[in-house]
Amino acid sequence: MEQVPVTKIGYETLAEELKDLKSVQRPAVIQDIATAREHGDLKENAEYHAAREQQSFIEGRILQLESAIGKAQIIDPSTLSGDTVKFGGTITIVDEETDEEETWQIVGDFEANTDKGRLSISAPVARALIGKSVGDSVAVKTPKGVRNYEILKVAFQ
Repeated sequence: MEQVPVTKIGYETLAEELKDLKSVQRPAVIQDIATAREHGDLKENAEYHAAREQQSFIEGRILQLESAIGKAQIIDPSTLSGDTVKFGGTITIVDEETDEEETWQIVGDFEANTDKGRLSISAPVARALIGKSVGDSVAVKTPKGVRNYEILKVAFQ
């Protein structure tokens, strides 16, 4: 079985979501389905169809989370150190053309959220940065063309 890297915080978030789905949301949607069935004809019962659709989504997400948790290789960034870019590290880079600085933490696919500065390990920028060190210049193929970044800082928290 292929292991999937995930930060300690990311793992805890996934486990908490799974617990909520199983213990709160699943029972609630089962009750919604039972209540909707009491209203009669299921063919034209919008509440019933909406509840069944929600149940399908919840069951799919539970399977997805169970798979991710089962394959998880938990990495605690606070146990890492150095100036080389690794999974879990928080990296500050500067675009060499625009001088625009960006800070990203490299995390697993399930915990990525660019709005919160969490970049997926499978993203082109993250793949290009892994293994490089502070001061290195890295060329990254992006949808907007090749961008050159310099690594300014690597931190592990």
